[in-house]
Parts: sequence; structure tokens; C-alpha cells
Amino acid sequence: MLSHAQLSTLTIRRAHDADGGALAQLAGLDSARPLAGQVLLAEGENGPVAAIEVDSGRVVADPFLRTRHESELLRARAAQIRPRSRGARRRGRRRAFRRVATAR
Repeated sequence: MLSHAQLSTLTIRRAHDADGGALAQLAGLDSARPLAGQVLLAEGENGPVAAIEVDSGRVVADPFLRTRHESELLRARAAQIRPRSRGARRRGRRRAFRRVATAR
């Protein structure tokens, strides 16, 4: 389990072209295919520990570290920024309007 000090230094950010080597290394350590498309990267004090492919939700992580919490945070953040279908957006708006209407 991570200490509070380690958690306070975790950064989740979008991966850039310059992160290709780190992403390839994480995928290699995890015995997984490299991630493609929009990718979020979780970095601790000593560098990248996990990454997620936003569209598919596929995660690669350093198997030599405890990364369950980082992976959960990545999944939550990816869900927030993942594009939703037009129908899902419309359903979400209807639910929000119903909640507002019933709250009055």
C-alpha cells in the first residue's frame, strides 16, 4: 500500500510523444501490447508507474510495484474524459433535468 507521502506525489497527465519510450517500457514490463491513441500516464516520484488507453480502458502498469490504486485513479479519470455517444449525452441531460425538476 502506498503511504500518504507517495500518494501526494502522484501525477496523472496526458501522455505526449516524448513519453513513447516510457510507455513502451511499461507495456514491456507488463507483457502487453503498447498503448495507442489518447493515453493518460500516472507518474510517481520515480517516474511512470501506469498508463491507460482512454478509448479502450486498457491499462499497463509496472508489475513490480503496487499500482492498483493508480490504475483505479486512471480508470476514473479516463471515464471522465472519454467521449460519450450522442445518445448517452442526451440521456445524461434528461436525467440531470429530471433531478433538477424533482428537487424543486
